[in-house]
Amino acid sequence: MQVLQLSKPDRTLRGEITLEGSKSISNRALIVLALAGADPGQWLQHLSTSKDTATLQRLLTQAGSEVYDTGDAGTTFRFMTARLCLQAGTQTLTGSARMLERPIGALVTALRSLGADIEYLGQEGYPPLRIGPPQQFGKTSRQVRIHGGTSSQFLSALLMIGPCLPDGLELIPEGDLVSRPYLEMTLQLMRHFGAQADWQSDRIVVAPGAYTPKKFTVEADWSAASYWYAMAALAQSPDIRLKGLFADSWQGDAVLSRMMQSFGIQTIFEENGIRLQASGIAPRPVFEWNFLECPDIAQTLAVVCAGLGVQGIFSGLETLSIKETDRIAAIRQELAKVGATFSKLPPHFSQKSPGQTFYLVDGKAHWKETPQFATYGDHRMAMAFAPLALLAPVAIEDPDVVRKSYGSFWEHLRLLGFIF
Repeated sequence: MQVLQLSKPDRTLRGEITLEGSKSISNRALIVLALAGADPGQWLQHLSTSKDTATLQRLLTQAGSEVYDTGDAGTTFRFMTARLCLQAGTQTLTGSARMLERPIGALVTALRSLGADIEYLGQEGYPPLRIGPPQQFGKTSRQVRIHGGTSSQFLSALLMIGPCLPDGLELIPEGDLVSRPYLEMTLQLMRHFGAQADWQSDRIVVAPGAYTPKKFTVEADWSAASYWYAMAALAQSPDIRLKGLFADSWQGDAVLSRMMQSFGIQTIFEENGIRLQASGIAPRPVFEWNFLECPDIAQTLAVVCAGLGVQGIFSGLETLSIKETDRIAAIRQELAKVGATFSKLPPHFSQKSPGQTFYLVDGKAHWKETPQFATYGDHRMAMAFAPLALLAPVAIEDPDVVRKSYGSFWEHLRLLGFIF
């Protein structure tokens, strides 16, 4: 197993980084342009170079294939499940061993209610899937109900195929809605390419009609920016420019600019991106946040809290256990290596917010011998724990896992003075 030894000779952090295009936006744009029958190379600029996006591009060009393998790309699997329901013939959709453990049942049930022909080839509710021809798809009903507490990618997968159904789509999310900004992102992108999609009270209505290809520049990835925010919080006198981010962003993780004020980091929006500097205000002793709309940055913030000795009270983590790994268990296990805890708070703590589950980050990270952090095949575990190298040397297992979303991460760290 490859292990990366990572250190920083000092805690200064100054420089400029051009972030890669957002994986979330890129993957949605690829699906929409595929549904429009258009070549993405002609219309998209600053597309993500992530492994997940490359996998989706490859699968979308496999016309006539019988087997589609998404590997460990969860977004790709979910989007392709809906996409293949519109494709002639019969296909098998599969993935890595971890992918076969990630539930897909809510999306399959929703697609079946629209007339899709889908069969489980293994355990009920999980990949792999056999997807048949679209003979009745969209002809039996235009209305679909799905629990809003499932992955927002399920709902986005349904929305994007909406214009291609004979009568469009009427999507009714039931219960609490997670990651709403990702749905707003999907709708904004659909509208850019000519779809009519409106959020009407308790439902989203998508009119039938074709997508129209248009030029589109993918914004840089705010999820990737979270690791630089973390480094800024742990550095001394940081001054970091991140190019490619917009003040008026579609991404829910753009909340970082407000969130990180609690840790003494100010965000200055410039013409071509943002600049991170110390605000001169000391970090608050307690940081409390509901991550329901931005779950992908919860790991990063847990590490920031531990690195600074700030007590963190986290909620909205319901989807973390079904990501690339069980992220709740992984955070707990790895923070323990540096003397910090991540624990579930007792039920009586949630009396002020019934139905919510809270977690506590407690203790200040410290170590004498270099800790070796496991990554569990999860790109975000590697990048979330790397900023601790500003405090003292650390080791990261399976560093190549970052290719899933941010392949140039380690090279960018090298540019700003980290040593490998």
